[in-house]
Amino acid sequence: MRMTKRFSLLAAAAAFTASTAVLAAPTFINILTGGTSGVYYPIGVGLSQLYSNGIEGSKTSVQATKASVENLNLLESGRGELALALGDSVADAWNGVEEAGFKAPLKKLRAIAGTYPNYIQIVASQESGIKTLADLKGKTISVGAPKSGTELNARAIFKAAGLSYDDMAKVEFLPYAESVELIKNRQLDATLQSSGLGMAAIRDLAATLPITFVSVPAEVTAKIGNDAYQPASIPAGTYDGQEADVPTVAITNILVSHDGVSEEVAYQMTKLMFDNLERLGNAHSAAKDIKLETAAKNLPIPLHPGAERFYKEAGAL
Repeated sequence: MRMTKRFSLLAAAAAFTASTAVLAAPTFINILTGGTSGVYYPIGVGLSQLYSNGIEGSKTSVQATKASVENLNLLESGRGELALALGDSVADAWNGVEEAGFKAPLKKLRAIAGTYPNYIQIVASQESGIKTLADLKGKTISVGAPKSGTELNARAIFKAAGLSYDDMAKVEFLPYAESVELIKNRQLDATLQSSGLGMAAIRDLAATLPITFVSVPAEVTAKIGNDAYQPASIPAGTYDGQEADVPTVAITNILVSHDGVSEEVAYQMTKLMFDNLERLGNAHSAAKDIKLETAAKNLPIPLHPGAERFYKEAGAL
């Protein structure tokens, strides 16, 4: 009898220890961003700090990546819990557009929020003589990593403007900072960058040498034929020496998760972001454009149930 009782106590203790271990298991939140010189990365760091302090038992990390396309493929394979990606890339991922870098439809993806817009920012050195999209013919340009969101944007815009990569003297597929360094060293004429306003790489270039911002006219935007692309402008004074508004294209960035992330964690991730928008805006000014009233609208993929719960509670859905 005494032996049986002892075994029962041991079994109960083991069961309690096991259940405690399960409860205490950390919640891993890996945030997929972009290059460290872009906007995704500092916003990812800002979110990581919010989640580390606000989600009990969480272990957060921030991963620099090639941005949209890589991020979405990593999410689908469960190698991240949250990512930033361009709206057109998210739509292509959901539909499995192989040309855009998705071999099959990524149906595990779930939206957390529509965030701030990316602006297409085409910058050339003044000495290159480039002033319009047509002037890019015969010049050298960098358009971002191959099949990145930025590079897909470049293809769409050039096609709408009646241009192709074959029209350029040379096309480089480089990240923001490397593109800017080549322009500084007179090894490149221009760069197309898809990013939030006030990005570090272009600020650095504008402070170093005279540059020209190349407009994307509204009629070119209309010819793209994709609702993800909307006419916009880079306000005067965004960068040193930029004295006038620059017409261009904007594409909404989306915070994306996947269906393997629990409803509670997705709810907390969404709520913490909107409860701390001012703090997130300190991580990068682009985050100041994130608005609760538009975050759950016009998304190309389903909302995560946790995010949906938050928006219903907040009266934004």
